Amino acid sequence: MKSNINYNKTKLSNKTKIALYQAMLKPRLIEEKMLILLRQGKISKWFSGIGQEAISVGVTMAMHAEEYILPMHRNLGVFTTRDIPLYRLFSQWQGKANGFTKGRDRSFHFGTQEFNIVGMISHLGPQFGVADGIALASKLKNKNQVTAVFTGEGGTSEGDIHEALNVASVWQLPVLFCIENNGYGLSTPTKEQYNCENLADRALGYGMESHIIDGNNILEVFTKISKITESIRKKPRPVLIEFKTFRMRGHEEASGTKYVPQELMDQWAKKDPIDNYKLHLLEEGILTEKEDAIFKAEIKAEIDTHLDRTNAEAAIVSTESNELNDVFKSFDYQDVKESKNTEELRLIDAIHVGLKQSMEKHNDLVIMGQDVAEYGGVFKITDGFVEAFGKDRVRNTPICESAIIETAMGLSIAGIKSVVELQFSDFVTSGFNPVVNYLAKSHYRWNQNADVVLRMPCGAGVAAGPFHSQTNEAWFTKTPGLKVIYPAFPKDAKGLLATAINDPNPVLFFEHKALYRSIRQDVPTDYFTIPFGKAATLKQGDDITVIAYGQAVHWTLNTLDKHQDISADVIDLRSLQPLDTETIYASAKKTGRVIILQEDSLFGSIASDISALIMENCFEHLDAPVKRVASLETPIPFINQLEDQYLSRDKFEAELLALLEY
Repeated sequence: MKSNINYNKTKLSNKTKIALYQAMLKPRLIEEKMLILLRQGKISKWFSGIGQEAISVGVTMAMHAEEYILPMHRNLGVFTTRDIPLYRLFSQWQGKANGFTKGRDRSFHFGTQEFNIVGMISHLGPQFGVADGIALASKLKNKNQVTAVFTGEGGTSEGDIHEALNVASVWQLPVLFCIENNGYGLSTPTKEQYNCENLADRALGYGMESHIIDGNNILEVFTKISKITESIRKKPRPVLIEFKTFRMRGHEEASGTKYVPQELMDQWAKKDPIDNYKLHLLEEGILTEKEDAIFKAEIKAEIDTHLDRTNAEAAIVSTESNELNDVFKSFDYQDVKESKNTEELRLIDAIHVGLKQSMEKHNDLVIMGQDVAEYGGVFKITDGFVEAFGKDRVRNTPICESAIIETAMGLSIAGIKSVVELQFSDFVTSGFNPVVNYLAKSHYRWNQNADVVLRMPCGAGVAAGPFHSQTNEAWFTKTPGLKVIYPAFPKDAKGLLATAINDPNPVLFFEHKALYRSIRQDVPTDYFTIPFGKAATLKQGDDITVIAYGQAVHWTLNTLDKHQDISADVIDLRSLQPLDTETIYASAKKTGRVIILQEDSLFGSIASDISALIMENCFEHLDAPVKRVASLETPIPFINQLEDQYLSRDKFEAELLALLEY
């Protein structure tokens, strides 16, 4: 029998050719075993890569061990070629403790720093942006390394993919973008996914080099990728590869393949990468049937041995404390005391100085955002930073919130801190997925922290309308894995920003635009920190507790200035997640009356949660119901008289007096 794939002559040694065959054979035999276990109910789901092994194996063998690879569902060959012990893979798929996610995520949704692999999330697109970040770190550290990342042809329809390709091209990042074009995105054929002949043709629009490779030809994959990666190491740049291939089983086993014409299945079955390569090796006298039988027997024995080890492991027994403790990476807060020397600063100045001092303290800290370099940001907070720190560390970005947040995640994976300026907090919606599904969940899922600060200029009072005035903190206080900070004063802003950058976890740092240039305060000149989860008690009294944050703190103080006879505890939360419930409860129990003032609208807000917490924990000490005061349940209008009507500011006084009379 003759091979149906044309294997061109290469200079590869016979030893390398055999190694390529063995490397493809291993994931195939593992998959065949897993399909049996799936039918037996011993694993819950399986995404088969049968028919695509040449791509995973060829790319991985062309990469250096220290270079990162970001695989997808069908890239088992990446994991096996990196020599991950099989019992750990089997434990992962069976939800055992010896896996990579402690039973918290399934199949290939995991990464491992030990083997320089970063697993996917189901949203697919963020992979490309994270690869950008890892490649950027390599470029900043002059490592001359390539980052390889995979997606399918269906995934290329996602906006995140476009954003990441554009960023990689603009920044000339050393990324190998691998598209496995296997004909179907689940059941949707390519003709319904895109309207061009080849996905590789899209690279022209990005000013990017591209290649089309027969994904079933292991020699072509390995030799061409080896040449391309070596070239990228010498001349860092992104390269787009389209691998033409086919998957011989369903998107996942439950979906089947009935939607695929049988003649197409038959056509691609003849191009099986392992069967054809075996025939080639036999024809060339490099492999014998006896040797092939030995290879298969050895791999099957290894599989059985490692399965036995996995099966002997007990099921996961966890505790609530274990689960909660793994949401965030532990943070050893370093208390840096304030200096006696102070200077009067506006809120915006305090953030500028604090950010600059953190750039000096962390000499690889990277700032990214739209117009943050020469222009200094739309609010001029990073003005002068390019001159001080250079364009490698102060980076203008294209308009692509998703890709830049993902890039920040990639930098963290590679050990570099970053601060991302969202030009307005409203624009985080364009990068919402990587915030709540990648930054927030990675440490819990596979012990990888996201050392990222998102600066969020927010708030009303500047007549900026529905797309530039939101206070959207409640979107994130609801999401486990995120820390949310919201200072109201210059001193707090400077100290809390330093802590946010020191903290190895993702922090959303809200900065109220209306306070930027309207609030002044004496602020310590030197670098200092303020701990998270500690509210500030601005006034002390016995009649009532007022809880607020951000601009609402100043509304509170202005109202109380008009009513000197009211004896009130005024609590500025500063930190919304973690929340200082100790201070809240102590004050509620002391005064017996609590009113919560916020700028955000009411339903689903943090005021609602705080009210519920007080009712549950302080009910017997209360003399009146907890009162919440918030803005209208509408988008934020533009014109001043409508914005004034919208805001909770002018409602507060009447509600405060009514609660005191209750």
